[in-house]
Amino acid sequence: MQNPPPGQAGKSSTGLDENIAALLAYVFGWVSGLVFFLIEKDSKLVRFHAMQSIMFNALVLVLSVVLWIVTFVLFLMLAMLPDIMGALMGLLTSLLWLIFFVALLAGWIMCLVKAYQGQFFKLPIIGNMAEKIVNK
Repeated sequence: MQNPPPGQAGKSSTGLDENIAALLAYVFGWVSGLVFFLIEKDSKLVRFHAMQSIMFNALVLVLSVVLWIVTFVLFLMLAMLPDIMGALMGLLTSLLWLIFFVALLAGWIMCLVKAYQGQFFKLPIIGNMAEKIVNK
């Protein structure tokens, strides 16, 4: 997909500039992504970012469940460890969640910025899937 020339954002069928509509597709997670994917008829940029928003948030949900299960299993293991080891494992799980949330926030901000710039920024794996769905 080609990026439009800088400063020449087109209009979407929503009446908004393409870059604003693409940015708004990320703001409220999968809900805003779904809304913009369903109502946008003309702009591939908006439809792409809307679908990527839906897929990004679905991936976040799946990864959160997996991380919660890992944390729960680690918590069960903590109950059987001596005090110092339990504290270290608790610190490890907290660090794991912190890394997850920082990576999530960084990915979300990057998507917001690139959508506002009018670029077809693809996240690894889900970006290609979103592009295929939009180009059907």
